[in-house]
Amino acid sequence: MKFTRLNRSLLVMAAAILTITACKRGHDNPGTEFAPNMYEPVGYEPYKQQDGFKNPYNKYGANLWEPVKGTVSRRNYHTSFGKGDSAVRDLMVYNIPGDSIAISERVLKNPVPLNDRTLTEGKEYYARYCQHCHGETGKGDGLVAAQYKGVPVYSSLPPMNDGHVFHVITHGKGRMWPHGSQMTPEERWKIVHYVQKLQQG
Repeated sequence: MKFTRLNRSLLVMAAAILTITACKRGHDNPGTEFAPNMYEPVGYEPYKQQDGFKNPYNKYGANLWEPVKGTVSRRNYHTSFGKGDSAVRDLMVYNIPGDSIAISERVLKNPVPLNDRTLTEGKEYYARYCQHCHGETGKGDGLVAAQYKGVPVYSSLPPMNDGHVFHVITHGKGRMWPHGSQMTPEERWKIVHYVQKLQQG
C-alpha cells in the first residue's frame, strides 16, 4: 500500500497525539516505574509497608517487629534487692539530659547495695563494656586506649560520686561514647560500684 501525503500526515499526527497523551498522568498516578526496586526497597524496611505485601517471616505480615525478648527496656521498671528487702527502688532514674551531669551528681544515689556479689557482677560487666578502653585496673591502658588517646586514669581523678559515674556511662563524656543503650540500669549501677573501687586503688 502506498503512503500518500495525507496518510503520512495522519500517521505523524497520530504519533504526536500518542506521544503527548502517553506522557500525561494524573496527580494520583506516578506512571509506570522503569525500575521498581529503585523506589521500593528490596530489604524489609520497618516503616515501609507496600500495598498487598505480607512479610512471610512475620506472623502478622508486617515489616515492623516487636522488640526482641530480653532487650534493654526503655520504660520505668522497679525491682527490689536482698532477702526480705521490701523497698521498691526505681532503677530508671536517668531521664536527666545528657548535658546536665551536675544534676545527676546531686540527685542520683546508687540503689544497688554494695556487697561482694555486686562487686563480682560489676567487675564482669566492667570487663565486658569498659576494660577495652579503661584497662583492667582503670589505669587507662586498655587496647583501644593505645589508639584512642585521652582515656583517664581513675586514681588520678577526684572522687566520683554515684550520679557522676552513672551519668557518664549512660550519656558519655568527652571522648567516651554513651553506653546507655548497651546495658540495663542495674548493670550500670553495678559498674558504678566497681569503678569506685578501682578509683580507691
